[in-house]
Amino acid sequence: MPKVAVIMGSTSDLPVMQDAIDILKELSVEVDVDIVSAHRTPEKMVDFGKNAHKNGYHVIIAGAGGAAHLPGMVASLSPLPVIGVPVKSSNSIDGWDSVLSILQMPGGVPVATVALNGAKNAGILAAQILGSQNSEIQERIIAYKESLKQKVIEGAKHLNKPSLGYK
Repeated sequence: MPKVAVIMGSTSDLPVMQDAIDILKELSVEVDVDIVSAHRTPEKMVDFGKNAHKNGYHVIIAGAGGAAHLPGMVASLSPLPVIGVPVKSSNSIDGWDSVLSILQMPGGVPVATVALNGAKNAGILAAQILGSQNSEIQERIIAYKESLKQKVIEGAKHLNKPSLGYK
């Protein structure tokens, strides 16, 4: 069964990263969660990054605030796709330091980057990556996207459409 690792630099990132965990569980994708700090536990980070593929993971979601080195450092060590979630933390410069740190990776070390605090989209992207090779996950993604469409259609029913020029 495909498995996603959701890692973050500290427990203060968990309120943001919980959105990735929740959507993966909603889509019935197996997920493991851990704290792996690039700066405070570098040995753990290196071990995780070098061995994630051997430990049964297929995609890594890494959230980090401030200098936000975790996603890039893990991507430099792992052959797996890494999705970075920039987290607006208390020591952050409006989150831009985290966004740019994750986004501006050197050639050869890609990190897919979602919006600031965009952990839900990271979870969906991880499921889509897995779904490209797993038809059951892909069908759940299709159903999820259909549910988004239906929410918009239902919401539009409550609008006064003639005032907008629609018939």
